[in-house]
Amino acid sequence: MDSFAKLRSDISSCEKCPRLVNWCREVAAVKRAAYLGDSYWGRPVPGFGDPKASMLILGLAPAAHGANRTGRVFTGDRSGDWLFRALHRAGFANQPTSVDTNDGLTLTDAYVNAAVRCAPPGNKPEPAERDACRPFLDRELALLMNLRVIVALGQFAYDATSHHITLHEKPKFGHGVEASGALNAKRPVTVLCSFHPSQQNTFTGRLTEPMFDAIFTRARTLINES
Repeated sequence: MDSFAKLRSDISSCEKCPRLVNWCREVAAVKRAAYLGDSYWGRPVPGFGDPKASMLILGLAPAAHGANRTGRVFTGDRSGDWLFRALHRAGFANQPTSVDTNDGLTLTDAYVNAAVRCAPPGNKPEPAERDACRPFLDRELALLMNLRVIVALGQFAYDATSHHITLHEKPKFGHGVEASGALNAKRPVTVLCSFHPSQQNTFTGRLTEPMFDAIFTRARTLINES
């Protein structure tokens, strides 16, 4: 029988993609000057959150000096700063910061992961690497028995989601776009799209905090209506 503990173990020990394995280890060995004193995780990063979650948040991949350093998805980088502040404001997180695995962060009714579990060079995973991670997301979706909403952070996550959810139709990606469907043709799920909270989007104003907050307000409404 599968479990979150077994899934975490299987993800963290995966070596299916040599390019990603080598890159994660290289980054962990060389490090960034600001983190020379840190002990890097340097492996595939499992998901994190409430096993009873109604909402799954799916990102692209771990950041080389974020989750690849800390070992927890969206932890230790500016995208994570944005995400966990928003989750805290919406009542899904007990605190607005995510610094390391011992910082006391807990999520309620929310679970966070990424379509690709290893940090890719240039933040650009290859199609074969994305496909190699699909079984992990399949298992995660099966374990998240209360799932009602998937928040897809960016086009890549939206496309990855569509491989696992049978959508009634797939509208063009855009911030706030919704697509209804079913998991395993049985469990109704709504996919809610958001721009990714990357610096490319937040520094330029393409994504603002009110825009991001609106996504999680809508997610809460969808959960309550289901």
